[in-house]
Amino acid sequence: MMKKNFVEELRWRGLLHNIMPGTEEQLLKESTAAYIGFDPTADSLHIGSLVQIILLMHLQRSGHRPIALVGGATGMIGDPSGKSNERNLLDEETLAKNIKGVKQTLERFIDFSGAVDNAAEMVNNYDWMKDLSFLEFARDIGKHITVNYMMAKDSVKNRINSESKEGMSFTEFTYQLVQGYDFLHLYSHKNCLLQIGGSDQWGNITTGTELIRRKVQGKAYALTSPLVTKADGTKFGKTEGGNIWLDTKRTSPYKFYQYWLNASDVDAENYIKIFTFLDKDTVEKLITEHKEAPHVRLLQKKVGEEVTIMCHGQEAYENAVKASQILFGRSTADDLKTLDEQTFLDVFEGVPQADIDKVELDNGLNIVEALNEKSGFLKSNGEARRALKENSISVNKEKVKDDFMLGTKDLIADKFVLLQRGKRNYFLLKVV
Repeated sequence: MMKKNFVEELRWRGLLHNIMPGTEEQLLKESTAAYIGFDPTADSLHIGSLVQIILLMHLQRSGHRPIALVGGATGMIGDPSGKSNERNLLDEETLAKNIKGVKQTLERFIDFSGAVDNAAEMVNNYDWMKDLSFLEFARDIGKHITVNYMMAKDSVKNRINSESKEGMSFTEFTYQLVQGYDFLHLYSHKNCLLQIGGSDQWGNITTGTELIRRKVQGKAYALTSPLVTKADGTKFGKTEGGNIWLDTKRTSPYKFYQYWLNASDVDAENYIKIFTFLDKDTVEKLITEHKEAPHVRLLQKKVGEEVTIMCHGQEAYENAVKASQILFGRSTADDLKTLDEQTFLDVFEGVPQADIDKVELDNGLNIVEALNEKSGFLKSNGEARRALKENSISVNKEKVKDDFMLGTKDLIADKFVLLQRGKRNYFLLKVV
């Protein structure tokens, strides 16, 4: 008995782009193994891969068996789909490191443990490609797919017809055959009947189903999801600072949470369906409530909560919310001191700072001196005293008087003191 209709779940969430006839019937008939490929181009995945991870999560929750394929072999070639330039090829040592990182990321989302009947499995196509000779591949695989068939694929046509003078290398041209061989191998050795991917992968996936049909007279299936886009035309998953990663060492939970919080209303309405596991009634109610009071940003906050907890856990989410509130005055020195160094720096990114010797804090430093001579935050001791008299100076978000002495007790993350004049004028003292 299937837990839910996988295809129907994707359909209402806007996660279904194209589906081969018979796929939904196969998935309703029995528990089915399906795979998605992940590129090991870095030692972590970013949120551009989150849709594919969520598809595997939905698949497993629907009673099917997920296979995550990491492209150790195809990572050495480069996929032309949706790209205008050929990918930089990776060496074996870098690939091994990246594959390990990708697996560690996936294990946070999908159950590989064997505690369930449909435990996920991770495979690396380098394992079955490494000993395959070019002559074998040409003889046993290449003869089953014509050049005409390969040339008709949009991923190939778009590159060949583009204005780029570089065109397309033979290495890239063979990519769809190599990916097709992956599907054939998993079909033959893992009884994998379905490949899932982004809409730009349709051509490569159907090459696999065709190869299975021609080579072993088998029946395999294909399903793709839409590529996530943003309403303003900018690329999903990127900021001015670069990719939003799923690894906290690359993107702190605070910055991760902020990305979702800053989504437009139109995007948030899509994200609540795509990136959360909230049921249809809950999602529709949230969308209705949001439209009644969009300024409250209910959808953005709920998406941020659900996705941050899913990716980083409850505690990281709560810390991210606490950090978000700091800039708006709803915080204390104790709140600030709970922040780790990276989150603190993320919150106060771009705030001017000055170095200070720790010995000066050990001995105690008068606030007037700290505001002027030691930092340059205020222009003179006179200005510092006037600001203190006006009660507009805070240390770590708490108001201070002119007799206040800065000490090591005031350090945040053992390194910083936050000076503030008024509501929005910040300055950091950094211990060296």
